[in-house]
Amino acid sequence: MSYLQVDGLVHNYGDFTAIDDVSFAVEAGERLCLLGPSGCGKTTTLQVIAGFVQPRAGRVRVAGEEITGLPPEKRSIGIMFQNYALFPHMTIFENVAFGLRMRRLPGQEIRARVTEALEVVRLGHKARSMPSQLSGGEQQRIAFARAVVIRPRLLLLDEPFSNLDARLRLTMRAELLELLEGLDIATLMVTHDQDEAMAVGHRIAVMRAGRIRQIGSPRELYRHPNSRFVGEFLGQSNLFPVGSLSRAGEQTVVDVPGIGAILAESPPASFTGPVRFALVRPEKIRILPRAEAGVAEGFNRLDGTLEHAIFLGPRVEARIRVGDLIVQIAAETDAVDATPGQPVTLTWPVEATVLIGGDDD
Repeated sequence: MSYLQVDGLVHNYGDFTAIDDVSFAVEAGERLCLLGPSGCGKTTTLQVIAGFVQPRAGRVRVAGEEITGLPPEKRSIGIMFQNYALFPHMTIFENVAFGLRMRRLPGQEIRARVTEALEVVRLGHKARSMPSQLSGGEQQRIAFARAVVIRPRLLLLDEPFSNLDARLRLTMRAELLELLEGLDIATLMVTHDQDEAMAVGHRIAVMRAGRIRQIGSPRELYRHPNSRFVGEFLGQSNLFPVGSLSRAGEQTVVDVPGIGAILAESPPASFTGPVRFALVRPEKIRILPRAEAGVAEGFNRLDGTLEHAIFLGPRVEARIRVGDLIVQIAAETDAVDATPGQPVTLTWPVEATVLIGGDDD
């Protein structure tokens, strides 16, 4: 049995169904990220697991123990809130010690545990400081220390990077990963940021409208999304509408209205439902001046016109008009030297064309 087992959670706010039959499992030592847009149900799911919200249906088990009806303080769950929720009138030491004092641990044990937790986050020298004297990154580390000092059975992270600026996010993401690697604990993180989910999670559960739409490793979800929603939410994508399909040996010929035929690998036997789109990631496409266009076997080719290119340092993002459609590419800076209005050829491997279904609601 999995360490965290969530089965059939349902919760409503009035007439609004926040989560609808949400089920998943997390193994001991695994990190699972709930990813999705605002209002998709990820935070409500976290609150149900934490005990702040009682579901209308479903159950939650940790290490085989049913905890669905337990109050939050009886669940032995560490929580790192979005706003850190540090007590402004308490020193850093007392903030980290708060959960231990609520559990009525002996003073000597409290001092030892808090000292150890502050050393883990490399802020032992800040024990006597107040939260207002710390930077945003330091406050985040203190919130982490407070969450893990109780030695929880499960760690919940609620949008842990949302209050940080873009540059600090990258630094703190790396630091949080380092801290998590040192813990053999099941972790569930909620985020709306695809980069954070892919960087932190061993697996990702993509949510939409109260349901989990796909769950798998970051690589699996990025390379083989099962729907338009998942494909577009996890990274940039070119979605070619499918007019008709035919077989050509081990490959599938996709007729794209307004463009013509492109090749894709045939979908796996487990694929169900109609094929609605052919997805190609922008970084898989190579751009060539039309005069140099020689396309090898096993590659697709489309001819178009460069509309514009944006220089972004190490890469260039470009838009190419092909028939009635716009195709996006993301290439290394030196790989794009065409000027707007110039005819170009796009080429990419057949296996980079992924056939997917549409959205299921």
